[in-house]
Amino acid sequence: MNIESESDNSNNVTFRDRVSSVTKTGLRKWIYAAKPKGKFYKYRTALSFVYLLVFFMLPLIKFNGMPFFMLNFPEGKFIVFGNIFWPQDFFIFAVAMITFIVFVALFTVIYGRLFCGWVCPQTIFMEMVFRKIEWWIEGTPSQQKKNNKGELTTKQLIKKVIKHIVFFTLSFLIANTFLAYIISFDELIKIISEPIAEHTLLLTGLIIFTLLFYSVYAFVRDIVCTTICPYGRLQGVLFDKDTMQISYDYNRGEPRGKINKKEERTKGDCIDCMRCVHVCPTGIDIRNGVQMECVGCTACIDACDAVMTKINLPTGLIRYASENEIAKKEKFHFNGRMKAYTTLLIILTVIMGILVVTRKNVDTQISRVKGQLYQEIGNDSLSNLFNATVLNKTRNEFNIELKLENTPGQIKMVSNKKTLLSKESVNELTFFICINKKEIHKRATDIKVGVYKNGELIQTVKTVFLGPFM
Repeated sequence: MNIESESDNSNNVTFRDRVSSVTKTGLRKWIYAAKPKGKFYKYRTALSFVYLLVFFMLPLIKFNGMPFFMLNFPEGKFIVFGNIFWPQDFFIFAVAMITFIVFVALFTVIYGRLFCGWVCPQTIFMEMVFRKIEWWIEGTPSQQKKNNKGELTTKQLIKKVIKHIVFFTLSFLIANTFLAYIISFDELIKIISEPIAEHTLLLTGLIIFTLLFYSVYAFVRDIVCTTICPYGRLQGVLFDKDTMQISYDYNRGEPRGKINKKEERTKGDCIDCMRCVHVCPTGIDIRNGVQMECVGCTACIDACDAVMTKINLPTGLIRYASENEIAKKEKFHFNGRMKAYTTLLIILTVIMGILVVTRKNVDTQISRVKGQLYQEIGNDSLSNLFNATVLNKTRNEFNIELKLENTPGQIKMVSNKKTLLSKESVNELTFFICINKKEIHKRATDIKVGVYKNGELIQTVKTVFLGPFM
């Protein structure tokens, strides 16, 4: 059950039937989270720097003359770590998606919402970029709260205008970066250098996404985490009493009470300073237990540790811990569900690795031309007309040659015997397969066609050769 203090100055605790960003009357409750300070915030800042560096630099990296990472959904072409994947490789992405879902479930069961607080793009951009810019321009959260409650002065108005201009510019940069992931950085530069009239549709989409990012970071903010994000809703069914999460040690902290240096302390270690509440970006009180709005950002841990150090008490009153660790003082251990998820994850990872390693750069499909029967050639041979669809997934052009593998016969191309495949494209071939009547013993004969590149067999394709009724 989630509970909260209805007032910062009251010890009366009641059932909370609304999210932390909404008041009793249903109005938006703006969160003015205090600046976090501490070791965890330093770790998150360093990790965010790496994340942002990778995010903005990855579209610039090339491998063998092509983007190192690109997700071109309009053309159905995906480049991952320099390898091109096409819609025909969708089964690999399907397995990868299932693996990712299992990983999220496993990770959440063990570590709670660690992802949300440390590497989620929403958290990183909001807390490590836009929030810091807001502090730099408009002042500390307490100053912002005071200014927003009073009459808006000219100086404050100028600061707000500057802030929103910076926010919009950053949102436009983020939208362009995402576009570079889709069409490549080179194509993006080319489009920028061309007249706007030639790319009005693309520019419209870019402006829409810019406005979306801008509205999220300027106005929506914590509502994304508390209401919109499905992962926040999902966590409730994945947590159990062995899940490692940010927890308040109520055995040690209760009963709460203000510190009095003149008296010997008989209460718990929590001095009810409310620092853990003031720094929370979603406005919850972590002392009321695990709550849907908690994104695992560790701000409350740093705030509480600073207070404990100041009053000469042990740190860790708020820390990463499971419910069983606090309630029963049990050490963290892998339970049956965690072992099952781990086993499944390992199996899926191995399968995905095999699919990637065995993936072919040339994918050929051969089928008989519909509506065509066999043709007799002279007195001793039969022929069938076939179509071949050859997908060249590489960035190179090369010749291929088709040969019969398990049956004596000939392949006669409608054009040339050796066929040039265009790079990154689907190539259509038409050819006849001629086989001696002595080799045909039934109506439909299974045959194998070998696809050769520079004399090397790269793929074997099965098809059916049609003959007369026997």
